[in-house]
Amino acid sequence: MLVYVHGAKCVGIEAVPIVIEIEITLGIGIHLVGLADAAVKESLLRTVTALQAKGFHIPGKKIVINLAPADMHKQGSGYDLPIALGIIAASGQRELPGLGKYLIMGELGLDGSIRGVSGTLPMVEMALRQGFQGCILPETSALEAVDYTQAQVFGVRTLDDVLCILEEKEDPGDLLIWNTELYRKTRSSTALPATGRYMDFADIIGHDGAKRGLEIASAGHHNAILIGSPGSGKSSLAKALAGILPPMSLEESAVTSKFYSVAGKSAGGMGLMRQRPFRAPHISASRAALLGGGSGENILPGEVSLASGGILFLDEFLEAPKATLESLRGPLEDRKVTISRLKSKIEYPASFMLIAASNPCPCGYYGEGDRCTCTVGQRAGYLARLSGPVMDRIDIQLLVHPVETSALVRGGKAEASEEVAQRVRKARDIQLKRFQGMGIFTNSEMGARELERFCPLSEDCKQLLENLIDRLGLSARAYTRIIKIARTIADLSGTPYILPVHLSEAASYRFLDRKNILDL
Repeated sequence: MLVYVHGAKCVGIEAVPIVIEIEITLGIGIHLVGLADAAVKESLLRTVTALQAKGFHIPGKKIVINLAPADMHKQGSGYDLPIALGIIAASGQRELPGLGKYLIMGELGLDGSIRGVSGTLPMVEMALRQGFQGCILPETSALEAVDYTQAQVFGVRTLDDVLCILEEKEDPGDLLIWNTELYRKTRSSTALPATGRYMDFADIIGHDGAKRGLEIASAGHHNAILIGSPGSGKSSLAKALAGILPPMSLEESAVTSKFYSVAGKSAGGMGLMRQRPFRAPHISASRAALLGGGSGENILPGEVSLASGGILFLDEFLEAPKATLESLRGPLEDRKVTISRLKSKIEYPASFMLIAASNPCPCGYYGEGDRCTCTVGQRAGYLARLSGPVMDRIDIQLLVHPVETSALVRGGKAEASEEVAQRVRKARDIQLKRFQGMGIFTNSEMGARELERFCPLSEDCKQLLENLIDRLGLSARAYTRIIKIARTIADLSGTPYILPVHLSEAASYRFLDRKNILDL
């Protein structure tokens, strides 16, 4: 008897259908075909043991299992459950009339329990597109898809739960993920406010100029670099930045959540991500870790994609290997990263906000009185690690000086993050309305057409911009960056058009474009 069970495989952040075909005929042995990797081949022993633990027998005949399409590599342990169900149905040990109605994935334990798999969100989306009645997934994995209320998403713990659904003899409503105890517990725990998660701007004394620059960066999703001596507050400012970002829109959340689902980093998390990600990899991270990589078709997203919609914070930026810094050129400009292998090519979105922090010289104290012990050549060589192409892609450049001792001793409170966040949220709302239906969300993502449409300049603005470009020797890319920053400043002030004052402030954040960088 030939039986079909429907599964899926993730390619990038999209899922493609996989059909598990099981045929039991005369002969001996269990044969698995369809370009399965070692993890899938090992599933046969797990599956047989789990079936026996649940009282099922393995037919003494030839069992052929085909994973179609046969020319696509299959990885992971998520095919355990479909294979087990196929053997049960093909051998006639249970009647499973609902087998073809659902997309089914899950790893089997030796006792018949079901463990989580990665890539739940793309699979559920694909099931909706393909017209399936619903999905049967491990409970912890199904928890990720609670926001997809258009389909029936069942969260199962054991093989018995799956059989209860597929036999269609009883109402399986209790197994819908929204009715499970795990869902209720997780929802009650996530409903509690997260206090103290981010540093508050009110707790950071001074640095008014840097705070203003970071507010603009947050409002327009612009890249920024903080340059200052050790202990000046660069890392604190970057960490506080996460507290002023607005919640993600539903469209942004769906994209970012799929990265974490595919990478297997959202196990136990409920629903789509609402908080913007804050990723802070060490500078020793490899290019594959930053950009994404893997072997064959199993290419996973890297830090630039996991930070999509949020912040990628790189501390000690200029201490990173040259090749690592230069590898960020493409993602910073194109807002995507393309990873090519011999037989596969994956494109991941990477619309992140880079926040970099660096010392101004090897010893770290240039510009702070006479504390610097570096030579002129050492200073120039250190800042030269930030190449022109990378520097052009960093919109806002900020100098961070240590706070004066008197200010530290006297203390006091500055403007709270919540007040700054309200202004940022209003500016983001303006941008969401402006770019509605265009596939972009913020000013930093504008292309040439959007600049021409949404950033018209008066004659005064054009004259000022021409003078700035001639004086600073800006590139064409830096020119567009200044206009984008000016558009964000105008949004923060509630002004519908860019004014000269906005351009002047935007140009003040491009001090690294000076011909002599050492004139800090």
